[in-house]
Amino acid sequence: MPGIIWHPPAALVADANVTRLMRRHGIPSVDALQARSVADPTWFWDAVVRDLGIAFVEPYHTVRDTSAGIPWTDWFVGGTLNIAANCLDRHVAAGHGQRTALIAEREDGTRTMYTYRELATAVGRCAAGLRAAGINAGDRIGAYMPMTAEVVIQMLATFQVGAVFVPVFSGYAAPALAERLRHAEARLLFTADVAHRRGAVVPVKAQADAAVAAAPSVSRVVVVRTGADDVPWHAERDVAWDDFLASGTDTTITFRGAMDPALILYTSGTTGRPKGTVHSHAGTLVQVAKETGYAFDLKPDDRFFWLTDIGWMMGPWTIMGGLFHGATVVLYDGAFDWPVPTRLWSLLAEQRVTVFGISPTAVRMAMRQGRSPTADFDLSALRILGSTGEPWDEASWMWCFEDVGGGRCPIINISGGTDIIGCFLSPLPVHPLKPMTLVGPGLGMAVDVWNEAGEPVRGEVGYLVCTAPAPSMTRGLWQDPARYLESYWSKWPDIWNHGDWARIDEDGFWFVQGRADDTLKVAGRRIGPAEVEGALIGTGKVSEAAAIGVPHEIKGETIVCFAVLKPGVEPEDALREELRQAVVDALGKIDRPEAVYFVGDLPKTRSAKIVRRLVRAVHLGATDLGDLSSLQNPESLAAIRRAT
Repeated sequence: MPGIIWHPPAALVADANVTRLMRRHGIPSVDALQARSVADPTWFWDAVVRDLGIAFVEPYHTVRDTSAGIPWTDWFVGGTLNIAANCLDRHVAAGHGQRTALIAEREDGTRTMYTYRELATAVGRCAAGLRAAGINAGDRIGAYMPMTAEVVIQMLATFQVGAVFVPVFSGYAAPALAERLRHAEARLLFTADVAHRRGAVVPVKAQADAAVAAAPSVSRVVVVRTGADDVPWHAERDVAWDDFLASGTDTTITFRGAMDPALILYTSGTTGRPKGTVHSHAGTLVQVAKETGYAFDLKPDDRFFWLTDIGWMMGPWTIMGGLFHGATVVLYDGAFDWPVPTRLWSLLAEQRVTVFGISPTAVRMAMRQGRSPTADFDLSALRILGSTGEPWDEASWMWCFEDVGGGRCPIINISGGTDIIGCFLSPLPVHPLKPMTLVGPGLGMAVDVWNEAGEPVRGEVGYLVCTAPAPSMTRGLWQDPARYLESYWSKWPDIWNHGDWARIDEDGFWFVQGRADDTLKVAGRRIGPAEVEGALIGTGKVSEAAAIGVPHEIKGETIVCFAVLKPGVEPEDALREELRQAVVDALGKIDRPEAVYFVGDLPKTRSAKIVRRLVRAVHLGATDLGDLSSLQNPESLAAIRRAT
């Protein structure tokens, strides 16, 4: 088939976890497995539980119950379980307590390591502290923490006592944190005295104090001390981490109903308050275990690292997925290109990471170094690469495939979201791959691409929809069922509209084209911004780009581009015309950009997604920019304003 550049080796196919599942059920191919997983969801999700060994204390009697309506589907009815028990206790009980569970590295090179037994003990001590603080099942616990070993302990201990974990990115300012703590009615907050970024000290505790002052439900703040001086302290409310752990060890596990909440993950909307997506013990664990087990083929001897943060869903997803499969989870807290540009690659080499995930934007930033990481670092331990968060351009995808993975490793490009703590689309490592593709629906995911009339389309851009429920779909939005129905289920009856554009090519390979609200519509024709941006980056002179649509009296909308040039490339008028022509060469004359502007940076979320709606709003002179709490570089907005 034309365009295929990855063919899975026979040894990988024979040893893959998904091959084991197929053998167990006499299924001849992955296409047949995908088809059956959607046609018979009761069989499939039960088969996942049994194949992966997910431990229910009380067995479920019904896999799926839609009697309350499709948006309110119940899963694994009657079952009880606990995520923490599945991630830790079962490994220790099976005699694997000596395996390395966690390696956490800070920007300054400090490393912390835990075996499974040591991590279980630390979680038990934190659970004892939570119970001594009066935390009960169902209470919400906030975490405003760097990506350190302590946040793993806090999350698992929260699960162990049956409370609900609410992670918040530690780079948020106090108002954004306060809004989330208030909305969740959190009773306790875990935080740190400071964090470190690019050698600078970030005063985390001071922001936490300001937020808690506006969140009256929080009565206790537990502070991880790193030795910083002059940390503000409120003796009647604050307790140091070491003192909090001094209550002893509590190994009691509070088993929860399958659909009882374990996590509230907040997503930032374009306007209005963030949405609190609710994720259950069973739905979360089964989906995350399925994806990390089959799509990423995790095994106990793997070292699993995703460049992420605890406040992005990929943080909890990575920790839970890695620990469930008995692998070693690697964490990094700090800037990935500091104190030297090659910091990320040295980490991968030193820790012998085998499964590594990164966003396309982070890859584009790394490419600016202009040198292959494999030229200076031994990345031969890598066997699988992962990506998510946004569409790829072909040049960046190929660089990751060849220069990071050495052409040996499949890129498991997944697409889903916080609202399902997982993916709708996902390759398996036994699939052949084209550049940038997601191949198709993930196992068990009934996904399609529809036009405005609700009809399936092929060969053109359409809405990514889910035509049947899945276990990890948010259990509503916290305290707002009406907003949940409006956000996901209102466009077509009983159809989940995810808000992404997707396209299925002539060979049946799927590609994500970006958010539907980012889509360009030039002369009545829809086009994803990723296609325009890919043409610009493909010139070899642009490291990042954002394409937006602006009103045009004839075309209805025309394209305007903002480009970050590679080092050494001069921002000349001749280059603007060269870039405009590159888009024409790739897409046609109708899509010639009206203008190309050069900027030093583009606005990004904390998870490294380019926020095109802000680029457009600033370019058009809007004064109300909506929710900016997830923005990591607000100074970039001023640069866009100056450029235009």
